[in-house]
Amino acid sequence: MGDYKINKTYQEINERIRNGKAVVVTAEEIIDIVKNEGPVEAARAVDVVTTGTFAPMCSSGAFINIGQSKPLIRTTETWFNKVAAYSGLAAVDCYLGATQTSEDDPLNKLHPGEFNYGGGHVIQDLVAGKEIELVAKSYGTDCYPNRKIEKIVTFNDLPSATLCNPRNGYQNYNCAINRSNKIKYTYMGTLKPDMGNASYSTAGALSPLFNDPYLKTIGLGTRVFLGGGQGFVTWQGTQHKTAVDRTPNGVPVTPAATLCLMGDLKQMSPEWLVGQSLRGYGVSLSVGLGIPIPILNEEMVKFTAVSDDEIFTQVVDYGHDYPLGISKSYGQVSYAELKSGTIMIQGRNIQTVPLSSMVRARKIAAMLKRWIQKGEFFLGEPQYLFNK
Repeated sequence: MGDYKINKTYQEINERIRNGKAVVVTAEEIIDIVKNEGPVEAARAVDVVTTGTFAPMCSSGAFINIGQSKPLIRTTETWFNKVAAYSGLAAVDCYLGATQTSEDDPLNKLHPGEFNYGGGHVIQDLVAGKEIELVAKSYGTDCYPNRKIEKIVTFNDLPSATLCNPRNGYQNYNCAINRSNKIKYTYMGTLKPDMGNASYSTAGALSPLFNDPYLKTIGLGTRVFLGGGQGFVTWQGTQHKTAVDRTPNGVPVTPAATLCLMGDLKQMSPEWLVGQSLRGYGVSLSVGLGIPIPILNEEMVKFTAVSDDEIFTQVVDYGHDYPLGISKSYGQVSYAELKSGTIMIQGRNIQTVPLSSMVRARKIAAMLKRWIQKGEFFLGEPQYLFNK
């Protein structure tokens, strides 16, 4: 505590939120505040900085209980609008993955496939209240004799549904180009041949984990904006890394930390959970995520004041290198350059295309700010940190 001039606790900040006295700003607004006031005075004045991102997050899905039948059933196969859910759990529980395709999808048999419907679209349709065709099967047992359920359901018919995303909120990600002479269809979008375009998928200075690069305030139990409702960080995400190259201010220059997130799907909105069709690749789910960063001291406020020209990523060839597992960078570019619309690679100006939405990222950060100011959202103090 003595290392800093400003020292606050989660309890103190939550009490200020409860009393309507908390000062909350977005991750874009804090940049000028720190520039004009300095980190100590900024940390004294500001209690919480809100962040936001909205982009495809493939490693997402939902645990769903479909409700029992009479006679009882223990499902071994389940489909929602012909999209299969994993049923190797118990009784009528299943897990619906965002990237699961419809069973009658032609996939890439006629390349590039359109992938019009899948798990991400089912999740969006459920939270939108649309009717869903549910089919479930079983081999039958003495205690669960029923062998099949077939009915139309809406979200209200399902006893419980929990969004559970094993890998969200990537702390930085590649900028993708295609150096081959053919169009490539990837999870980073359609990449034109001969470096005809470059795609990226991070909200830059608004992105949650750029604002706490060492995850000093984000861990098990952190409360977050998730899919339009409130959720929690439940563990580090898959592919989580901390031992990576960083800039002097701690920001990774390659993909690094990730988060496992959970929340009540029934509190969420189809505006912030959107099924995606990625031509030639598959289906996914765009997820709205916002994390409040508590300003515990001047170090944290300096982290949140990072700007797009201080955040860098690597340009990676998805036409040849990436599919073969070759790790090679064709240049390091800033998010300020990426957001400008063009980057310079090997002496050429390449048009950039974002997969993430800055408009929605700003809206999430602003919504989270309002929730906290109105006393509708409190900070969750992490019980375990993932920065080891």
